[in-house]
Amino acid sequence: MEDNKKIKMIWDFRGMDAQKIAEHHVHHLEEFIEREHLQNHIFGVENFSEMYSIAFMVVEESEMIMVRDALRPNRAEWYVG
Repeated sequence: MEDNKKIKMIWDFRGMDAQKIAEHHVHHLEEFIEREHLQNHIFGVENFSEMYSIAFMVVEESEMIMVRDALRPNRAEWYVG
């Protein structure tokens, strides 16, 4: 049986408040996940430097279009986890 493919939706934040803004954005992603009853509950923040952080959420491939249109991420990549 083949696993469902998952996609990591990514929002980039740059500047002095990048981490703080990314953390705030994750709260909205969590609310969206609950409201839309999405299958995965993988989301979070990754900090790459003092000036660059991302917020992300992982979705099933079948949910990607709906999430993309609703939340407009900056980019996406296949999720391996």
